[in-house]
Amino acid sequence: MAKIKPSKGAPYARILGVGGYRPIRVVPNEVILETIDSSDEWIRSRSGIETRHWAGPDETVAAMSIEAAGKAIADAGIAAEQIGAVVVSTVSHFSQTPAVATEIADKLGTDKAAAFDISAGCAGFGYGLTLAKGMVVEGSAEYVLVIGVERLSDLTDLEDRATAFLFGDGAGAVVVGPSEEPAIGPTVWGSEGDKAGTIKQTVPWDRFAVGDVSQLPLDSAGNVKFPAITQEGQAVFRWAVFEMAKVAQQALEAAGISSDDLDVFIPHQANVRIIDSMVKTLKLPEHVTVARDIRTTGNTSAASIPLAMERLLATGEAKSGDTALVIGFGAGLVYAATVVTLP
Repeated sequence: MAKIKPSKGAPYARILGVGGYRPIRVVPNEVILETIDSSDEWIRSRSGIETRHWAGPDETVAAMSIEAAGKAIADAGIAAEQIGAVVVSTVSHFSQTPAVATEIADKLGTDKAAAFDISAGCAGFGYGLTLAKGMVVEGSAEYVLVIGVERLSDLTDLEDRATAFLFGDGAGAVVVGPSEEPAIGPTVWGSEGDKAGTIKQTVPWDRFAVGDVSQLPLDSAGNVKFPAITQEGQAVFRWAVFEMAKVAQQALEAAGISSDDLDVFIPHQANVRIIDSMVKTLKLPEHVTVARDIRTTGNTSAASIPLAMERLLATGEAKSGDTALVIGFGAGLVYAATVVTLP
C-alpha cells in the first residue's frame, strides 16, 4: 500500500495584515426614524448605534472587498500573487453562483488562488480565520486572505422597528500567513440549530420568486416586501449574553491564558448592551481595550470583527503584538471564538 506524503506547512499561523472599507454614505438615526416610530434616544439606549454606513450602487460586495483586501495585503507586506486562497464570508451576495471570492481573487491579481464563499452569519469571520489557519499550517496555501463583507442595507426592512436601525454595510479583511510561534489560538466554535428561527430571512428566495402576494409580507403601501433579516431580539440577547460569555471563557482556557493576560476584546458588534454585559460577565480588567465600533458602523455581521480590529489599530487604541480575544455569534445560531496576536 502506497504511503501519502505528509503536507509541509508552517509550524503556526498568524494575522499579518488587516484592512477595512466603510461606504461613503453615513446614515444617522434621524434617517431611520423616517420609517419607524422610535427616537434617537431609544436607538442609542437599546443598541448604542449613532450612525451606520450604507453602500451606494458602485459599492458592491466585490468592490468593498477588493478595497479592504488591498489594504490588508499592503499591511502584510506581501504581493497579491502570493495569496494562495481567498475566503469570503457573506450573507448578502445575491448571486448563488459563482462565489464572489473568485471575482475578488481575479481582480486583486492573485495567481489563480483557490477561492470560495462561506455563510456563517456574524460568526463568519471566525470561521474563515479558522479555515485560513488550517490551510497555512497544513501547507495548502502560504498566505490566505479572509474577508468579511456585507451589504445588509439590502436586507433591511426599514419598517421593522426591531431591526431597521441595526444594520450597516462594509468590508474587513485580514491576511493570514506563516508564524514561528503560536499567534492564533484554538477555535471554540459550534452551532445551536434548534434556535435557528431567532435570526432568519423573512421569506426564502424561491417563495419571493413565485410572486404569490398571499404568501409574502407587504409594506405599509401594500407592496410586496423584499426579503429581509428579522430576529427575536430578547431571545438573541439572552443567548448572546449568557451562552457566548461561556464560549469566550472557553477560548481563553483553550489558549492557555486568563482574562488578566488580555490586552484587547473584539466581540461581534451586535449591540453595545451585549458587549458591556459580556465584559461584566467575563470580569475583564480595566486595562483591556474593548471594541465598540458599532456606535458609528452599526452591525455589519461578518465584517464587524475585522472592521473593529482595523479601527482599533488605526486609532492606536490597540497595537501590534497585543493579545486579543475575538468572538462572533449570530444566525444559525452559530459562534466562533479564538485568541489572536494582533498584526
